[in-house]
Amino acid sequence: MVDSETIESKISDKKEEFNDEEELNDEQKEFNDKQEEPKEKRKNIADNVINDLNSSIDEFKEYIRNMQKNADKKYAEYKRSTVQTIDIDLIESKDAYYIKAAVPGVNKEDISIEAGDNDLTIETTFKAYIDEFEDEEVELIASSIKSGRCVKTVRFENSLDLDNITAKFTNGTVIINIPKLIIPKHKINVE
Repeated sequence: MVDSETIESKISDKKEEFNDEEELNDEQKEFNDKQEEPKEKRKNIADNVINDLNSSIDEFKEYIRNMQKNADKKYAEYKRSTVQTIDIDLIESKDAYYIKAAVPGVNKEDISIEAGDNDLTIETTFKAYIDEFEDEEVELIASSIKSGRCVKTVRFENSLDLDNITAKFTNGTVIINIPKLIIPKHKINVE
């Protein structure tokens, strides 16, 4: 059997070990606590940086939106102030030219066609869609439909028979038939 003195000595040794470990644990805890403080400070700094970055991104997005609105507004003003062209198809045969001009949303009375010796000009004014909202306060977001004064001048190689030019308005298009002026050649006798 084990004597009681040996047992007590072992118990005493274990108590000392335990106390030493407890002191180490206290020191370790103190060290860990000291380490936690900078971690917490770093976490707070990181959170502040992230919040500042998110705030900056939101401000940048708003700035871009405002820039886009201003650009769209300036573009719409530019479109209204400049003369745009009218879309046409031009076909030539032996005796005539044929033009089909797209003038959607325009009344027949608002179309002007003038012909010269070897040119033809079509002119009209397209109303902007936003102008239909006179009673409400609205904002233009996007605009790709023509508006404002539009002119198309076509120059021809041949002279035109001005007396026989015809134009017909149908479903937002104008069909123009332009006969060529055929000047007969005269034979001249040499004496």
